[in-house]
Amino acid sequence: MPRMLDVSDDVRAEIGDEEADRLLAGGNAPGNYDCTSCRTPGDSEQERTSTVLFVGEETAVLAFAHASCIPSQVVPVSEEQLQGAVRSITGEDGPAAEPPAAPPPATPFTALPGEHRQATLGVTCGLVLVENDLRPALVVEPAGPIARPGSTEPGDAFLPLLLEHGFATVTDMALLPAPNPGWSVLLAAGQLHAILQPGSDGGQPSSWWQAHQPLPVSDGWRAAAAKARTVLVYAAPVGAVGHQPREDLMREAMEKAAAESRLVAASMPLAGT
Repeated sequence: MPRMLDVSDDVRAEIGDEEADRLLAGGNAPGNYDCTSCRTPGDSEQERTSTVLFVGEETAVLAFAHASCIPSQVVPVSEEQLQGAVRSITGEDGPAAEPPAAPPPATPFTALPGEHRQATLGVTCGLVLVENDLRPALVVEPAGPIARPGSTEPGDAFLPLLLEHGFATVTDMALLPAPNPGWSVLLAAGQLHAILQPGSDGGQPSSWWQAHQPLPVSDGWRAAAAKARTVLVYAAPVGAVGHQPREDLMREAMEKAAAESRLVAASMPLAGT
């Protein structure tokens, strides 16, 4: 039976016309599926469904999502991330334990905007109250000061680099950060995989931050992300916020950083899954 599938031009180019047409005709496409964005059931025979192709260095995995959650697209990820997602989807890792509200920061290596080298960033997940609604948030903080490439001047250029790439200084934690076009947050199989930045010259997005291993998020965080379809990404220089064991303490640290003009933010849509 034909499916109500959306297959973007980018996905079609990757899988080929023959496979794309086979999917649209009902071959190799599930009727029922778990949306890889909100993790709730979907039915490609009854509702618009997006095909999402994850592409690693050697492996590609086709996933399905509600078209109302995310559009059909190709999402580049590392091979390690892709294999981790496959293990999660197939259940080889077993059921994931419920994580704390603010799990320990991940410590990935990621390319900073405007740089050609790698830096270590920590990312903490949590819910923040903004405009009287609990919003899913990520707080990004580097392990040390970030210098501009080629600069010999002392200091930390982390926030200036982000301001140059669309983030905005937080002046009031009660206000919703503005969108940063081209940036997005990748959630795959219910786990946090990466923050994506725009590709150069309009190419495919690339990972600005990516987890060494997929980072579990709480059911509350995932539900809030599915409801808002956006994630608030905050960033602060080393030591400005730190890892806080509770969300109320994280909020206090963020408010202090904002009062000192040491906090930037942007809202980003969910991408991939």
